[in-house]
Amino acid sequence: MKKHKKLSVLASTAICGNDISSSVLYVSALAIAFAGQYAWVTLLIVSLVLFLFRKIYGEVVGALPLNGGAYNALLNTTSKSMASFAATLTLLSYMATAVISANEAIHYLHHLIPSIPIIIATIILLTFFGVLTIGGVSESAKVAIGIFLFHLASFALLSVFIIFFLLNSGFDIFIENWHLPTTGGSITNAIFLGFAASMLGVSGFESSANFVEEQEKGVFPKTLKNMWIVVSVINPLAALFALSLFAMPLLQSDAYQNTLLIEMASHVGGNWLAILIAIDAFLVLSGAVLTSFVGVSGLLERMALDRILPQYFLKKNKKGSSYRIIIVFLLLTISVLLITNGNVKLLAGVYTISFLSVMALFGIGNVLLKVKRSSLPRPERASWFAIAVAITAVIFALVGNISMEPKDGLPSNLSVFLEYFIPSIIFISIMLNRILLLKVLLKIMHSVFDPFRKAVLNTDRKLLSVIDKINSQEFVFFTKGDNIANLNQVMLYISNNEHTKKLKLVFVANKDNVMPKQLKQEVDFLDREYPEIAIEFIIEEGVFSPELIASLSKKWKIPINFMFIGSPGDRFPYKIEELGGVRLII
Repeated sequence: MKKHKKLSVLASTAICGNDISSSVLYVSALAIAFAGQYAWVTLLIVSLVLFLFRKIYGEVVGALPLNGGAYNALLNTTSKSMASFAATLTLLSYMATAVISANEAIHYLHHLIPSIPIIIATIILLTFFGVLTIGGVSESAKVAIGIFLFHLASFALLSVFIIFFLLNSGFDIFIENWHLPTTGGSITNAIFLGFAASMLGVSGFESSANFVEEQEKGVFPKTLKNMWIVVSVINPLAALFALSLFAMPLLQSDAYQNTLLIEMASHVGGNWLAILIAIDAFLVLSGAVLTSFVGVSGLLERMALDRILPQYFLKKNKKGSSYRIIIVFLLLTISVLLITNGNVKLLAGVYTISFLSVMALFGIGNVLLKVKRSSLPRPERASWFAIAVAITAVIFALVGNISMEPKDGLPSNLSVFLEYFIPSIIFISIMLNRILLLKVLLKIMHSVFDPFRKAVLNTDRKLLSVIDKINSQEFVFFTKGDNIANLNQVMLYISNNEHTKKLKLVFVANKDNVMPKQLKQEVDFLDREYPEIAIEFIIEEGVFSPELIASLSKKWKIPINFMFIGSPGDRFPYKIEELGGVRLII
């Protein structure tokens, strides 16, 4: 197979960076909804947590540079069952990311072109990136780079307009917002809930670890650094900009929660800048879909290599892409979109809990790697303090998201998560234990059907025994000469009328009845012509009589069926009672 070019720093950063940088479209508004004027503080705390995870991811992947992320970390430190648990969470995270990002991207496009059908367009977008990924990760990277650079340029342009606007209008709105009563009752509670919501802004950080084998040597830690810089700058900055441009009640309204950056662009630059940001939103959210396809491809391929998933998924095309994995994932995302009928906000719980759980498990994987695989060389090491703080922070965010009150009409994050997690983990468990389950199924089948099988076999043996007993009854024919026609008539009669497959052909020889010279050859000929009948040719010395028949019947321990064949008008020379009651066929 052709050797494929590994990904550079820019390409790798772009693939996973589109996912993490697209968070600027929603995470600032989300943080403001929960933390109010302290939103930018919560986003800086998220940046600090992400800084700690840079070392954690760098140590684990540096020691175990294989695709799979948290799955790979736990596989090499715990068991396949625990690793499969992490893989299930990662898969659900990618699924939710792909569906939500594609749907939100189409909603932004719908603002520009209202005639677009949302669900059909979302399916087309998912299919486009599925096909693009099948074309190879290098080709996908080119598209990702274009989207990533356009996104950064668009945000930089928006920032210039906002800064210019604020320099002219002042920071009065920010000061007013700062002195408002704290959202959530206390500063601590506001920051806690804001932090929990803001942690969703780092989704995509884990993706680089899932396709590390596609990257050039030394690229992986640089992708982590680049993603950290991007998310540490744009997310807190966007929150500060929003708090400086709009009053708090407006920022916490549903309209601004959904399209905050577009509202900011329209406010400082007019309609053209709002259209540019809407196009940017469509593109970068589409790039997040690409991130999901690339990440899940690396993860499931790793699982197939470890024989958790069928080897069927390892088939690659000429571009080196595991196209069967991508097709299955595409069908999964489309089915989820149709099941939710386009209301993908229901997947927020799946996305939230899965992603945060994967980050926590990765931290645990680092701890286990230090304890169990300390001899493995690694380019960098995370301190115990950093790991403890990072895991604790993620657990706090996880608890916060689980405990959040759902919006009216929507189920809780935990209930939606369980609806998707339980079937997924059951499927993975079945694949993981399929040999044991097949053995159990075989045991059950044997316990149910073996009694019937034994009864059938016993009946079969008895019937065969009866058939063999019937067929073993011999037919005896006394020939008086070498008339081949008469002998053939005997064979035809036995074939058509008798159950026996054995024939004793007897010639009674004496001085008055010499055996014809051709008789032996004629018997051999009949034996070949009637292979289903075993012919035993016997020459018996004596005189044909009832006494001889009785003597032979006793000797052979069989009743003798006597057949008389003669010319028309011939009479049988003996009476039946003289033959000892044998069957006479004339």
